[in-house]
Amino acid sequence: QVQLVESGGGLVQAGGSLRLSCTASGSIRSINVMGWYRQAPGKQRELVAEIPTGGSSRYADSVKGRFTISRDNGKNTVDLQMDSVKPEDTAVYYCNMNAKKDVWTRAGDYWGQGTQVTVSS
Repeated sequence: QVQLVESGGGLVQAGGSLRLSCTASGSIRSINVMGWYRQAPGKQRELVAEIPTGGSSRYADSVKGRFTISRDNGKNTVDLQMDSVKPEDTAVYYCNMNAKKDVWTRAGDYWGQGTQVTVSS
C-alpha cells in the first residue's frame, strides 16, 4: 500500500515562515509528479505547487515568489517552504503524488491526510 505522511502544519503569524514535509512510502514504481494542494473552508481544493519528475516546478499565482517546492528523491519526500505567509494562506494543505505502483497498472493519484496551516494577522 502507498502512504503519504505530512507534517509541519501549525499556527504562524503573517509574514512568518512555515515548512511542510511529505514522505511517500509503499509500493511505488515510478513517480510522475508530486505537489501540494490546499483547501480553505467553503472553497474548492486548489493546486499550490507541483514538481514533476524531470520537469520544472510550477506555482499558483498567489504564492509565486513566496513558496518553494522541493523534492528529495532518495527519501521520497516533497517539501513546501512557505515564506511571507498571509492570512489568505490559511487552509488545509494536502500532499499529492501521481505514481505507478507497477509496470502493469496505470498511474494514479495518492493523497496525504492533510495538515492545517493557520496564518494570524
